[in-house]
Amino acid sequence: MVETETRQGGCHCGAVRYTVELDRDPAALSCNCSMCGRAGTLLSFVPAPRFHLERGEEATTDYLFNKHHIHHLFCRTCGIKSFARGSGADGREMVAVNVRCLDGFEPGQFRVTQVDGRSR
Repeated sequence: MVETETRQGGCHCGAVRYTVELDRDPAALSCNCSMCGRAGTLLSFVPAPRFHLERGEEATTDYLFNKHHIHHLFCRTCGIKSFARGSGADGREMVAVNVRCLDGFEPGQFRVTQVDGRSR
């Protein structure tokens, strides 16, 4: 069983707040697709039950692009995408957390893997 730690995060203005259980040795993906590349997101994927939206469901707006598999959720006030919802290859619900939106985020805390989303 993987050890986890609970972290909090959210958007810039505070309208969207969540708690997430991340692996103790967290990894993140840096994708170069047209969305992630422009936004500079670093994503860590967790099963949906490990993500708890504390507040802000009504403060988000949904954006779908490309294959329409991932629901990119943006804060209507500040425009920050702090998380997205989708399904893993096995069909289970997943949440992609933008680790740059975690409280106390430091880049060196995450092992970052480059992903060529532009070619998919």
